[in-house]
Amino acid sequence: MFVTPEGERILIVDGHTHLWDGRPSNWRNDYGRTFIDTFWGGHVGFTPADKRWTQEQFRYYGAEKAARDLFVDGYCDAAIMLPVDLRDFYNDGFNTTEQCSELKALFPERVVLNGRIDPREGSRGLARLEKDHDRFGFKGVKLYTGEWNGISRGYRLSDDFVKPYLEKCRELGISIVHVHKGPTTHPLDYDAFDVRDVDHVATSFPDLKFVVDHCGMPRIDDFCAVAGQEPNVYGGLALVTSFIRARPRHFKTMLIELLWGVGPDRLIFGSDYAITSPDWIIDAFMAFELDEADTTEAGHALDLEAKRKILGLNAAKLYGLDVDALMNLPPVDLSASEASRHAAE
Repeated sequence: MFVTPEGERILIVDGHTHLWDGRPSNWRNDYGRTFIDTFWGGHVGFTPADKRWTQEQFRYYGAEKAARDLFVDGYCDAAIMLPVDLRDFYNDGFNTTEQCSELKALFPERVVLNGRIDPREGSRGLARLEKDHDRFGFKGVKLYTGEWNGISRGYRLSDDFVKPYLEKCRELGISIVHVHKGPTTHPLDYDAFDVRDVDHVATSFPDLKFVVDHCGMPRIDDFCAVAGQEPNVYGGLALVTSFIRARPRHFKTMLIELLWGVGPDRLIFGSDYAITSPDWIIDAFMAFELDEADTTEAGHALDLEAKRKILGLNAAKLYGLDVDALMNLPPVDLSASEASRHAAE
């Protein structure tokens, strides 16, 4: 939990988390290495030196460490998990729904497990979505438009084969669609993450909510142009907030743009765990301030009310989470599971 120096309790929902397997034994080819190594570069570049992991630990950390980093050390009351398969690079998938379900099984009351869809999979993928939804009961799904699939190196949300998947989500009662639109990761193609196709589906499916993860960065202005006209488009701040320590002036520029173009009611905090962990980001964000001139330019104050919304209340509202119930959960205790693991070793 997070408590301000004045004793005020702040709800924290990490809107962008993973449980991946980037170990060499899971690499299907050398792209498995280059993909996780790009993530590793981000971890080293963003994370304070005294909080960096070893590279071996970064490649595979497991559900218990994730629980500790998020719910014990990371202030989080809840975490939203966003799977992506990447089976062209990883034998058993990189960050699959099945892998992410391990954390959900440990803390079902704290973890929101989303599904994943790849519209290029046709009828087979629709059947898989139905089967997975029957098992897990998704509120949302993740789309990764730059993911490789055979000879395809990405797609656009305006492609004809995307529509049946969004119609299936609507039919199943899945109302939240996360879309990765941000930095690329080797070997994925930069243009496959262009944010300018989001308005096509947002207009066509006004009853669905589209969370643009990473806010289209570095195309923040394009994202704001889309979200400014589409009220069902939200900004996922994963990686945006990671700049708060390494490049604070750049972070401030992005935040002002987002507050002006979208406003504080549709911005959702995310750490992009485990590229970065939430604890130091939240500490820095709570201490971060905009002066009078910056506030005027942003059109919104970054006051405690705005920070409450961004750090948790917006995600709770979007996902229908019970704020009082989350804030009154007992502290996470990992001692029993850790003792059992040590005994087995």
